[in-house]
Amino acid sequence: MKGRRRVYALVSAGTVLAAGTFGAAGAVATQAPEISAKGGYVMNDGSGEELFSKSADTRRSTGSTTKVMTAKVVLEQKNLDLDKKVTIQKAYSDYIVGKTGSSARLIVGDKVTVRQLLYGMMLPSGCDAAYALADTYGSGASRSARVKSFIGKMNDEAGELGLKNTNFDSFDGIGNGANYSTPRDLTKLASSAMQNPTFRDVVQTKSVKEKVDTKNGGYRYMEWENTNSLLSTYQGTLGIKTGSGPASGYSLVFAAERNGKTVAGTVLGAPSAGKRTADAKRLLDDAFEG
Repeated sequence: MKGRRRVYALVSAGTVLAAGTFGAAGAVATQAPEISAKGGYVMNDGSGEELFSKSADTRRSTGSTTKVMTAKVVLEQKNLDLDKKVTIQKAYSDYIVGKTGSSARLIVGDKVTVRQLLYGMMLPSGCDAAYALADTYGSGASRSARVKSFIGKMNDEAGELGLKNTNFDSFDGIGNGANYSTPRDLTKLASSAMQNPTFRDVVQTKSVKEKVDTKNGGYRYMEWENTNSLLSTYQGTLGIKTGSGPASGYSLVFAAERNGKTVAGTVLGAPSAGKRTADAKRLLDDAFEG
């Protein structure tokens, strides 16, 4: 319905809507799609027009969707060399064991490129890969200082993007009580991140097999599968990132394109992985039909 703006109307039992348009010229009444997630937001990525909103500005724990900002900060480093090799430290492995974090299965002593770390962070949601990136691109004499510096960069970027309801206290979403955002803010973040071609390439990759150098001078292959099932089940999906955790529930930041129209959105706090995907599909269908 090109050139017509939909207006969502809550329809209760016994309520009948008159056929045609109402309110502002060209507005069409329709019932908002129902989602299981506690919050959601969808926008037309080209125009910025809001297409759906449910508790869009309510702050919630974000889980691994935090890694969208981690990747963005890395990709905005001056003179970034994606082929720079990073030696995997024992601290990264110890971290995911201690935190029971999701893993890219990095092996201590291996030399992994920054590009490969981005794949390892964004596809299997490796917290070890996120740690390696934060340690590499933070500033300071100690690892803790570098990580603190990197998280500071994440918050600086959030400020520059105008994300007023977002704060990071971790590089991977395993927060310390002050790691939060909103569906609206995460969607805006995703829209900005997707302007980077490397980010786009990474997050729309279903699976990848990468050759990495071992500490003994040999090599091994690492294979990573994307946790975002939309890539395999929804036509036009461009990415972006899943998230889950005890505090956050199941979340998904997503984007898709059909017939020249790009839509970006977020669902936060769904009760299961399957339902977050179903929520996203329902919202995308509604956005593309409008």
